[in-house]
Amino acid sequence: MSLRYMPGFGNDFETESLQGALPQGQNSPQRPAFGLYAEQLSGSPFTAPRGTNERSWLYRIRPSVKHTGRFKPVTHNYWKTGPDHDEHELPLGQLRWDPLPLPAEGTTFISGIRTITTAGDAQGQSGMASQVYVASNDMVDEHFFNADGEMLIVPQHGGIRILTEMGIMDVHPGEIALVPRGMIFRVELLDGPVRGYICENYGAKFTLPDRGPIGANCLANPRDFKTPVAWFEERDEPTHLKVKWCGRFYQTEIDHSPLDVVAWHGNYAPYKYDLSTFSPVGAILFDHPDPSIFTVLTAPSGEEGTANVDFVIFPPRWMVAEHTFRPPWYHRNIMSEFMGLIKGQYDAKEKGFVPGGISLHNMMLPHGPDAFGYEKATRAELKPVKLEDTMAFMFETRFPQHVTRFAAMSSTLQDDYIDCWSGLKKRFNGTPEGDWS
Repeated sequence: MSLRYMPGFGNDFETESLQGALPQGQNSPQRPAFGLYAEQLSGSPFTAPRGTNERSWLYRIRPSVKHTGRFKPVTHNYWKTGPDHDEHELPLGQLRWDPLPLPAEGTTFISGIRTITTAGDAQGQSGMASQVYVASNDMVDEHFFNADGEMLIVPQHGGIRILTEMGIMDVHPGEIALVPRGMIFRVELLDGPVRGYICENYGAKFTLPDRGPIGANCLANPRDFKTPVAWFEERDEPTHLKVKWCGRFYQTEIDHSPLDVVAWHGNYAPYKYDLSTFSPVGAILFDHPDPSIFTVLTAPSGEEGTANVDFVIFPPRWMVAEHTFRPPWYHRNIMSEFMGLIKGQYDAKEKGFVPGGISLHNMMLPHGPDAFGYEKATRAELKPVKLEDTMAFMFETRFPQHVTRFAAMSSTLQDDYIDCWSGLKKRFNGTPEGDWS
């Protein structure tokens, strides 16, 4: 299948998979073409300001009321929702996990989601959850939508095909995809078992950060975001639809595919983004700037300058700063940082933090380069160096991230992570030169 996309972030798109299916000049004609049903999908309150008002008009074979029957509760024991305070004995601390093993047969994208942390309150529409997903099988006759939040999907191993109501996206490691709150979708695997990360954002939708003095260019440019064109599936076969709503899961049985939108227009839509198109900005003389300069997407909290969630990446880039300690400095932070590694090495943690792994540095807990990285950086020749073949990321939130029981009890939790700083030496000896022996 050859997929097509429309460029732009937050655009008001229009697309049809059958010529003439999209009404012109109005949204809800008395009798839409092809016998379709007109239906609005709203991602914001009706009276939200124009700049944040999100809605799309869908023209579909059946209205969504036909995509649901009587719901029954189902369980997903490893998918948790904030506020969640699972009972476990893991104390507060800096934490790191090895990659979650690829799954056995029979695991789909939805059944393979494992929550690592939760933050905030989904019912209050603030905060987020950090997840890892693993899957070995396509979602066959299985569809899903999340009423609790939008889902930012970050593949790490293996590509996935996300089939949504409004189009299809192929997403590979090094790319990300976003499925809006309430949108029906299913996931198929492109090349065998997969693993990746998910940020479930309960709050205001992700948007592009303001650039401030940077100006009109660099960072994530709007033209590099891709929204799929209309596509529909006319399949009259039994399937089921699962829903996540206020932290609980429900399922309903239907006799057809719910992915039946023939045409649509609006600005509430899924999208994908290639992280290699991010244009990083950095220090070109001295010092290491704040990691906020690597923000791809931000979900605002209502308090200016304080994000509900930031999605930050650490991409390939040149390091040129003079007389400067170039890796990230040691720090304590009011934000809480969930970090993953897609490929390569992270320059502050060259040992122990591997692709598919996770680290968690909660609010006000100190962290920074390990002893090996510190020694290497303080003795390195300060010539221009390009960091290549690397991609790390961070889900950073204003809320403390509570570790789930699954993550606390996981065999992948590294008991010795705290020891990575044990080799840091006392360099103070009362002289300006210090002791660098």
